[in-house]
Amino acid sequence: MGPRLFGGHAIAQALLAASAVEDGARLPHSLHAHFLKAGSSAHPVRYTVTQLSSGRSFAVRRVDGFQDGRLIFTMTVSFHVEEDGFRHTALAPFPLDIDAALAGLEAWRKGNAKAASVPIVERLQKRPIEIVPIDPGLLFGSEGREAKTAVWMRMREPTGADPLLQRALLGYASDMMFLRNALLPHGIRPGSDRVQTASLDHAVWFHETPDFDKWHLFATESPWAGHARGLNRGHFYDLNGRMVATVAQESLMRPRSDARKDSQ
Repeated sequence: MGPRLFGGHAIAQALLAASAVEDGARLPHSLHAHFLKAGSSAHPVRYTVTQLSSGRSFAVRRVDGFQDGRLIFTMTVSFHVEEDGFRHTALAPFPLDIDAALAGLEAWRKGNAKAASVPIVERLQKRPIEIVPIDPGLLFGSEGREAKTAVWMRMREPTGADPLLQRALLGYASDMMFLRNALLPHGIRPGSDRVQTASLDHAVWFHETPDFDKWHLFATESPWAGHARGLNRGHFYDLNGRMVATVAQESLMRPRSDARKDSQ
């Protein structure tokens, strides 16, 4: 995972910490996280929970994460009792065809001599979330492309997790393959020595309870970048086309040396 604390890891842990005092009647429906300082993956994070409000339907809590005595992370979590109401949802912008994505990834690996040497491909194999991009060349390549793509995600090993942990698993996954959307038009990918990147803030809205043991499509795009920042947004869909969550993030994408001029 690298020396830095992964943002999705902090999100998942903080969500579980905020939920520890709930009795199950309310589940988290949204979270808003801010990454204040870079954390280390080699040291534990201590989380404290403050109750900001608690009503019959909603409750809001703040979670602060400390490492070596420093505040490195803060997040608010809103909880809601399940209720009936009006419904509508946007359709998935990509085909819900995991078999085609799996076949496309295998074809890309066989047809691309450099596929095995792309660092991100090897790192992804070590993560607990299995990832299958619908366009590997777009996601892993170095050419400027449209700031819009999608990946399939699920747990590598089935968890049989309860609704709360399923939300935490999706929260963990929501910070993966996301920041790079704002870099796609500029022919740069995270990890390049031409850009300094970091997640600044991150928000998730849970619309349904996911079953992350099964495939979910994470369809993402970046509508804006400027002033060394990029905006990313996306939606998670299950295999039945239900939108189960929406994610938004602003990231740091500070050019180094002449990278900005070269990409214009």
